[in-house]
Amino acid sequence: MDLFNVINEMEELIESSPKVPMTKRVLVDEDRLLDYLDQIRASLPEELRQAKWVLQERDKVITDSKREAVRIIEDAQMQLEKKAVDSEVTRKAQEIGEEIRQRSEEVARQIKQGAIDYADEILAELEESINSILVQVQVNRSELKGSPKE
Repeated sequence: MDLFNVINEMEELIESSPKVPMTKRVLVDEDRLLDYLDQIRASLPEELRQAKWVLQERDKVITDSKREAVRIIEDAQMQLEKKAVDSEVTRKAQEIGEEIRQRSEEVARQIKQGAIDYADEILAELEESINSILVQVQVNRSELKGSPKE
């Protein structure tokens, strides 16, 4: 049966059905209406079902393609990073960095030794001063002990 004929018959069913008083409602024969709906489903072209399937498959392909694109980009980034590490520029930069580190350690060692030497020099001068003061204190005490008592 032609789809348009089924729709026309449904329209006739609705128009010829008894109306509920004081409303816009009608009483429709449920079995006949369901038969018409089954006929409509059967009349739908196979292409509509196939189109729905194609849309579902298209969405699946798009999702899979996006995942694959992300994976390819990540792989490419990893390979690029690996090549950068292996490159001559990176090797040279590492050599220069190592030289700078060694020089820095040497300068730090020299500064530390200079600080130790300076501190030792200051402490030696302090020791001399303290010894001088100690000698002076001892002389003064000796004088105090040797002076007559009043």
